[in-house]
Amino acid sequence: QAPIKATCEDMSCKTGFPEDVHSAVVSRSVHGGQPLLNVRFRSCDGNKKIHFGSSEPEDFRVGEDGVVYAERSFQLSAEPTEFVVSAQDKETQEEWQMRVKLTPEPAFAGASEKDQKKIEDIIFPWQQYKHSGPLKRQKRDWVIPPINLPENSRGPFPQELVRIRSDRDKSLSLRYSVTGPGADQPPTGIFIINPISGQLSVTKPLDREQIASFHLRAHAVDVNGNQVENPIDIVINVIDMNDNRPEFLHQVWNGTVPEGSKPGTYVMTVTAIDADDPNAQNGMLRYRILSQAPSSPSPNMFTINNETGDIITVAAGLDREKVQQYTLIIQATDMEGNPTYGLSNTATAVITVTDVNDNPPEFTAMTFYGEVPENRVDVIVANLTVTDKDQPHTPAWNAMYRMTGGDPTGRFTILTDPNSNDGLVTVVKPIDFETNRMFVLTVAAENQVPLAKGIQHPPQSTATVSITVIDVNESPYFVPNPKLVRQEEGLLAGSMLTTFTAQDPDRYMQQTSLRYSKLSDPANWLKIDPVNGQITTTAVLDRESIYVQNNMYNATFLASDNGIPPMSGTGTLQIYLLDINDNAPQVNPKEATTCETLQPNAINITAVDPDIDPNAGPFAFELPDTPASIKRNWTIVRISGDHAQLSLRIRFLEAGIYDVPIVITDSGNPHASSTSVLKVKVCQCDINGDCTDVDRIVGAGLGTGAIIAILLCIIILLILVLMFVVWMKRRDKERQAKQLLIDPEDDVRDNILKYDEEGGGEEDQ
Repeated sequence: QAPIKATCEDMSCKTGFPEDVHSAVVSRSVHGGQPLLNVRFRSCDGNKKIHFGSSEPEDFRVGEDGVVYAERSFQLSAEPTEFVVSAQDKETQEEWQMRVKLTPEPAFAGASEKDQKKIEDIIFPWQQYKHSGPLKRQKRDWVIPPINLPENSRGPFPQELVRIRSDRDKSLSLRYSVTGPGADQPPTGIFIINPISGQLSVTKPLDREQIASFHLRAHAVDVNGNQVENPIDIVINVIDMNDNRPEFLHQVWNGTVPEGSKPGTYVMTVTAIDADDPNAQNGMLRYRILSQAPSSPSPNMFTINNETGDIITVAAGLDREKVQQYTLIIQATDMEGNPTYGLSNTATAVITVTDVNDNPPEFTAMTFYGEVPENRVDVIVANLTVTDKDQPHTPAWNAMYRMTGGDPTGRFTILTDPNSNDGLVTVVKPIDFETNRMFVLTVAAENQVPLAKGIQHPPQSTATVSITVIDVNESPYFVPNPKLVRQEEGLLAGSMLTTFTAQDPDRYMQQTSLRYSKLSDPANWLKIDPVNGQITTTAVLDRESIYVQNNMYNATFLASDNGIPPMSGTGTLQIYLLDINDNAPQVNPKEATTCETLQPNAINITAVDPDIDPNAGPFAFELPDTPASIKRNWTIVRISGDHAQLSLRIRFLEAGIYDVPIVITDSGNPHASSTSVLKVKVCQCDINGDCTDVDRIVGAGLGTGAIIAILLCIIILLILVLMFVVWMKRRDKERQAKQLLIDPEDDVRDNILKYDEEGGGEEDQ
């Protein structure tokens, strides 16, 4: 530490820097934003606006008050660092320059005992300038360089640092004090000052890792407490000592690297921290690998960047199938890796070699065999087994099977068993033994991911699958099915309708001819010959039957063989019945009501014919000639092909019920006609044409509710009578039973007669 003094020897005023070269001693470690020194600049005119600048703006910055700050953190070299500080008048653009030389302070441990015991004085600075009045104290224009104090000092304590004094202590009795963290603020009591002598001391060892620097402010007051000097700032930097070992963020680090990786492949990064100053050697770490296990195929498969901790591969030959995991012991040493003075620590790096698809699947046999019954689907016919040296249950191990030949119609598929990795050859389409008796499939095995670059599939990745088809007894089938027959209705019973036969697909089995039977015949119209399949009628075919839908009648027949096991097939015979004019039309409705007067008295009727066109409408309507009263009282007029209108011919017809025969003829060839009786009720009507005598009849009768009530009463009365009869019978029985018990003379045992001779004759009776 160099002595710092402020004097007033030169009382003359000259604008500019007081010296051409300013030298200062600062700590070797410089932090960004740290104040280093104060450049003094005299201005004879207090109104000048001065702007300061630095020739090295990236490293140093000069404030408006002349304080020089470090722009970044760096280490001063052993040689003095020089730069130029300039001052420029903003109005006149006049410029002054001064060269600054910064010398790093020597290491504390290397200072002589005399230097260590030498206590420097810090004097409150002041300057004078002339005005019309007396001399006045000017605001200080420089700062005190920081005091550097090593951490973990062994004392003795309190240890004296510097003495703070004012040049006015010769004329005044002054009292000195310090304030700030470490003095009167937490942590308190670390720094103390003798209020009389101004001696500043430290009371205990410091720890840079807890507090790296202390910023104190020194005060000078008189005995009355009046401020004599402006406070000055004192910065105490705690010099780092190498008292902390490096510590890894994790004791065990896990990383992965693909097998077959080339040298220089990044694996992982390990990181350690040191609580010491990272900008000093105490906190500068270096990494190295102490050991590797296993050492196969090379003891130096990996290397580590000694500054960043990045681990990379340096040798080829990583093979997961041989070595799945490597364990490295990593050492971190401070003091830039100095093995003599640096402190060290270790951690473990576990590197897992991950699998890549460098081993193709290989079949365990060149040919596999299987068999399947014909017409069976969703059955496994063969199991294909493969081996793969890659890691199980990974995309590089999971097998996929692809048929390259032998199945042009796609009757097979190959699924993969997820547990065993086997290929399951499965039938997905029915196979006919009579068409194909054997299949020879060519199958290739692959993985879910492509093989690694440079790896080819060997011949063992392809195999042959021979599948034999087994003949089974198949069901006979009708041709065609369904079979359509067009036939006019009315075909008489016993007529031959058609022949409906089936075929047996089993050409290579020794079987007898097929047998036929009827399975479904809703109207029971048909029968089939069991040998030749000839179908004949057993009843007249009627298109108007309830079993015929849309002119179509369906019957189902069964054909059975005698194979093992016996098989059968069904066929449907569809009979399309052609209509004939076998039904005469009828009138609808059967009953009607009209008024006894001529107007209004029209009745609308409709002709209904179960036949269809052309054996139905249009219809002809007429009244019969007999009896003569029909045409005399009534008249009928056709209003459309299916509808006619019946009305009174006379002006008045007495109320009553009349049967009116109507002759209806259809349009068939030949025609079919019928006489339908329409029951007409003639009644008296009101002005609206509604019958009035019908209301009278209804009014005279009993309602439905009354009839139900009468019936209920009759039923209840019958039940009461029945219960009374039962009660009377039971009473008589009880009376008779009581008389038997009371009269002993009526005991049947007293009525037995004993005879001494056989054959009592007529008296025995």
